[in-house]
Amino acid sequence: MTSQLNDMPTDLLELFPDGAPRTLAVPLPPGRTVRGSEGADERPVLWMSEEPAPAGLWSRLHAAHESSGLWPLLLDGLGGDMSRPWQGGELWQATSTPDQHDAERVLAGRWADQTGDGDDSPPPAEEDSFVAPYGRAWPGLAPALPPRVAVREHADHWAEQLSQALSEAHLGLVPAQRSSDVLAAVGWHGAINHIGVAELCAVLRSWEDRFGVRVIGAGFAELYLSVAAPPSTLDEALPIAAEHFAFCPDNILQGQRPYTVAAYAERLVDAPTWAFWWD
Repeated sequence: MTSQLNDMPTDLLELFPDGAPRTLAVPLPPGRTVRGSEGADERPVLWMSEEPAPAGLWSRLHAAHESSGLWPLLLDGLGGDMSRPWQGGELWQATSTPDQHDAERVLAGRWADQTGDGDDSPPPAEEDSFVAPYGRAWPGLAPALPPRVAVREHADHWAEQLSQALSEAHLGLVPAQRSSDVLAAVGWHGAINHIGVAELCAVLRSWEDRFGVRVIGAGFAELYLSVAAPPSTLDEALPIAAEHFAFCPDNILQGQRPYTVAAYAERLVDAPTWAFWWD
């Protein structure tokens, strides 16, 4: 790669429309920029490595984020096929931005969609059981929790663990000021059957602030987060589980038995990472 001023490779500078000075002193493996599906004239939306991510590279790029403006993201493909969605540019610009959405309003709306809240005819009691101990009414946002560990180091550790678990995952770099915005910035629509990407990122912003969450990886329809402030008791976990149900009902309804918010909450206690999958 050739470089301009400030040690930023030329192809990475193409990711930024503003031309502001940026630096990246971390050596990169062979890779290329990827354009979305809007057309050949569209600005590239991410850079990705040609081969699986080398050990330790995520954390070095994470440390460089403040000066580079590029957030590192582990990229997994559909059934191991990196062309979907990444190499093939199966990415579409969002129709709104995260700051146009309120996280609680988004979650309350998705909760109502899943529970039938607002419907004139309540469902039978057995159809309510999956959201117990809650009912059809949205229970509200969970209180913020203090981080138990340093947020950056926690993200570094679990990104490394994820790169080992997803041994074929490639490394991506996305222009974004915060990790919660990367999916909207890149035009990822893996959850589109349930939630728009800008709305999804508004929720991720809220989780960043309340639970020390960082986005560390994404697949075709999967999302991987590090969590520096997980719940330590079931009482703390229950309202977070309700948020997860609104955000990604497949985690509960197509996850582990029993398919209930209460059972799912037990699995969130002390969990250092959260993973989501949309059908």
